[in-house]
Amino acid sequence: MNGAEQIGQQEPEKRGRAGFVATHRRTSLMSKSYQDIQKQIEALKREAEKLKRKEIEGVIDRIKEAIVTYELTAADLGLTGVRGKRGPGGKARGAKAARAKAGGAVKFRDAEGNTWGGRGPRPLWLREALAGGKQLQDFAV
Repeated sequence: MNGAEQIGQQEPEKRGRAGFVATHRRTSLMSKSYQDIQKQIEALKREAEKLKRKEIEGVIDRIKEAIVTYELTAADLGLTGVRGKRGPGGKARGAKAARAKAGGAVKFRDAEGNTWGGRGPRPLWLREALAGGKQLQDFAV
């Protein structure tokens, strides 16, 4: 070890052929090509996606546990069954129209879980059942 190394100083710069400073520490990016960096980005994206999926499992488990512990319902969580893009304030766009279209409460239900609110034309499942001899009252909720 020479005296400069003992007191934490770097050795003097050495200039190469084109006058560039040659240092002992080169960044790894300088020696990589564009394609190398793109491959590295893709590998990191895959790794990030794996980690995300793994973390999501834990998050879902904690959410399920909290739902059971606090006896939360879908309504408590703001999950009204209306899907679609969210507008400002987190409200679903067209939620008012979706509620109006739903026609309110379910009045008729079959064994497969099909429902009808009693407004508008009768759905196919109900028409077929009625044609098969069932009565409308058989499906009343």
